Amino acid sequence: MTGFIETLRYMTAAQKPAKGVSVYTLFVNRPAGRVLAALAYRAGATPNQLTVLGALFTFPALAAVALVRPGPELAVCVCAALAVGFALDAADGQLARTQRSGSPSGEWLDHVLDCVKLVTVHLVVLVSFYRFFSLPSPAFLLAPMLFELAAVVIFFAGILTEQLKRRTTAPATPAAPAESAPALRSVLLLPVDYGVTCLGFLFLGSQHVFLSVYCTLLLAHLVFMAAFLVKWFRELR
Repeated sequence: MTGFIETLRYMTAAQKPAKGVSVYTLFVNRPAGRVLAALAYRAGATPNQLTVLGALFTFPALAAVALVRPGPELAVCVCAALAVGFALDAADGQLARTQRSGSPSGEWLDHVLDCVKLVTVHLVVLVSFYRFFSLPSPAFLLAPMLFELAAVVIFFAGILTEQLKRRTTAPATPAAPAESAPALRSVLLLPVDYGVTCLGFLFLGSQHVFLSVYCTLLLAHLVFMAAFLVKWFRELR
């Protein structure tokens, strides 16, 4: 790999399978992460450095949600920073595969920061609701708590299921990494893609719109959480 284009082509050929991800991850986040990973590879950066850089985009933006009164400018900045942070989260794994430098400590750091991010994103929404929003009812303060519960359960249970499957099933033949046209499942998974949650902050400047979008995504997470838990339990029996 002697140039940026060659590096990008190599990363494209080494992508994870498209199965089980939404169209946002497939056609927006992974390609963006691929470009960032290729740039990082040319610059000699490490996967852990990309992981930390992603956190430096994500957590100041989340702090702003809790500390600054919502407005159109804040909404755009938060949405952009979270989207870049999510793309960097995809880039670190792609860079590790390209450099063949993946390590347990790097994977641990990546997953720990992902978990902290999933918890924090809804904690700051709760604070913003309490400080700045004119909610129709105090009961809406429960929405971020339920959203956090669903997001963390889906995240943790999904990782646990994957690890338990590795213990109980024979290694499968690697799937072709080509990113084909999205199946219906990839479209249906959109509401529970973290990237869509990031995009939801674009409406933070309008309280009623953001509340509607946020609660719609919450309901989707609750439905998918129940469906995923039943599916995963059955697969492990």
